[in-house]
Amino acid sequence: MKRTPEETWNIVGPVLLATYKRTKTFLDYDSIFQLLIAVILSAQTTDEAVNKVTAVLFKKYKTPKALAEADVRDVEKIIHSLGYYHTKARYIVETARMIVNDHGGKVPTDEPSLRTLRGVGRKTAVVVLSNTVDVNVGIPVDTHVIRFARRFDLSRAKNPDTIEKDLAKIIPRTLWKRASYAMKEYGRKEGKALGYKKDLDPLVQALQRHANT
Repeated sequence: MKRTPEETWNIVGPVLLATYKRTKTFLDYDSIFQLLIAVILSAQTTDEAVNKVTAVLFKKYKTPKALAEADVRDVEKIIHSLGYYHTKARYIVETARMIVNDHGGKVPTDEPSLRTLRGVGRKTAVVVLSNTVDVNVGIPVDTHVIRFARRFDLSRAKNPDTIEKDLAKIIPRTLWKRASYAMKEYGRKEGKALGYKKDLDPLVQALQRHANT
C-alpha cells in the first residue's frame, strides 16, 4: 500500500533531523541587512559564490545608507561573478534606498513590508525572518528542498509556493526551520543524481526498515 506524504515524513523526518543538524543559512552575514542583501544575491547562484562577493561588498558598503548612495556600476564590478549581476546590483541598491527612505534605515521585520523591497519574494522573506526574528515563519523552498520533496513523494507540485504549502501540512510548525535546513543539507550531500548511492541513503534505509517490519 502506498504511503501518504504524512506517513512518509513520519518515517524519514526523524532520521533527516538526526542526521542533518544544520539550523541556519549557509550564507555569511553579521546583520539582518547583510543577510537580506546576501539572499537577494543568492537567486540562481550558489551560497559559496555569494559569500565570496559579499566579503568584499560588505567591507565597502557597511550600512543601508552606504549602499543606497552607491553607484550601481561600482556594485556591478564587485558582484560581476554572479549570475544576473546587472539586475541584482540594481535590486540591492534600490532595496537599500527603500530601507533608508521608507523604513528609517532599518530592515523591516514583517513579511508584507519585506516583500515591498526590490528583489524580495516569499523565499527571501522567509529566510531573512527565520534566521533573525521568528524561527518558524515558513519553509524556504529551493532546488535542494524541491529535490527532497520529489524524491520522497512529499509533493508533486512544480510551484515553490505550492511545495511549501504541501510540506507545511505534514511537518509540524515547530520544526519548519530545522527541517528546511536539514532538507537543504540533505540535498547538497545526497540530492544530486551524479554519484548518488540509493542503498547508502539513510532516509531510504529508514523506509526499507519500516517496510520490513
